[in-house]
Amino acid sequence: MINSISIILPALNEEGNIEAAVKDIQSYFDSREEKYEIIVINDGSTDSTGDIAERLAKENGSVRVIHHPVNKGYGSALKEGFESSKYKYVFFTDSDRQFDVKGLDILLPLIKTDAVEIIIGYRLKRKDPFIRRFLSWGYNSLVGYLFDLNVKDIDCAFKIFRKDIFSKIKIESKNFFVNTEILAKARHFGFNVLEVGVPHFPRTAGKTTVSFKHIPMTLIELYRINKEIKKLKINESTAG
Repeated sequence: MINSISIILPALNEEGNIEAAVKDIQSYFDSREEKYEIIVINDGSTDSTGDIAERLAKENGSVRVIHHPVNKGYGSALKEGFESSKYKYVFFTDSDRQFDVKGLDILLPLIKTDAVEIIIGYRLKRKDPFIRRFLSWGYNSLVGYLFDLNVKDIDCAFKIFRKDIFSKIKIESKNFFVNTEILAKARHFGFNVLEVGVPHFPRTAGKTTVSFKHIPMTLIELYRINKEIKKLKINESTAG
């Protein structure tokens, strides 16, 4: 169905945000024509996130919950959400409510033209601590160079896709490098990517987990993704 969308909400210990995040989305789509579903991926939360999500699912048939008994990682959560989705378009955002779902007013008309397969947000006046913004700047610069990605904000958690692209883009990343992997492979396969500015807000509950300790993991993961892209090129040249 053209006017149908699956919304993926990965959640790890977001008991202070998850109910409001789901209700924000419900309120937005209940006033629109799209048929929608909300898939909460409770990724091994140790607080009451899962219980709250289950209650919301019982209250509204548009909500589904997938539970991971242990934390599998951001990439694994998104992958399962994409695979479980049933509609033509898939959108994901984080459960921390740092984005206003009304930003979809811009993204939805554009993705429905089918002129692009992926639309990604970039954070306008980003409301994160300096250290996180600094790490993000360094990461964006490095990834842009390695994979020839001309995007402002690779990890912005406000993205919409045509679901059929994931028949080609196979997600292997289990952690927050999933955004880089998707965009690097989209570049390889020639999918059209559009970047749109979206408002960003401070986190009011919960806490981020990104820090300098992730730098070694970053280098290892980027090496793996780069190796994967090279393997795709070799396989294609051999098949051709």
